[in-house]
Amino acid sequence: MSSERYLTRDHATIREWAEERDGTPSAVSATHAKDDAGILRIDFPDYTGEGALEAITWDEWFDTFDDRDLVFLFQEETAEGELSNFNKLITADTAAGAEDEAEWR
Repeated sequence: MSSERYLTRDHATIREWAEERDGTPSAVSATHAKDDAGILRIDFPDYTGEGALEAITWDEWFDTFDDRDLVFLFQEETAEGELSNFNKLITADTAAGAEDEAEWR
C-alpha cells in the first residue's frame, strides 16, 4: 500500500487521474470571470463545498494551468490502499523543491 505523491504537467495524466475519480475541471466561483478562469480545482462528486466551484472546460482549465506554469501534485492511493483524491496545484518553483518527496510522471 502506498501513499506516494507524484508530480506532473502532462495533460493526459491529469485528466485520466481526475476522470478515474469522477472529477471534473472547475474554478472557484468567486474568482472565475469571463476572461479569467480564477483559482483552478478538480471537483469531485459529493464535495462538501457545493456551490463554491463552477464547472469549466478541460481546454480552459489546461490553458490556465499552462499559462500560470503550474504543476499537478497528486496521490494515487491512500496509505490504506484506497483511491485517493488528494491533489494540489503548485508552482514550478515549489515543485522543484518537492522533488525529494514526489516522483515526476
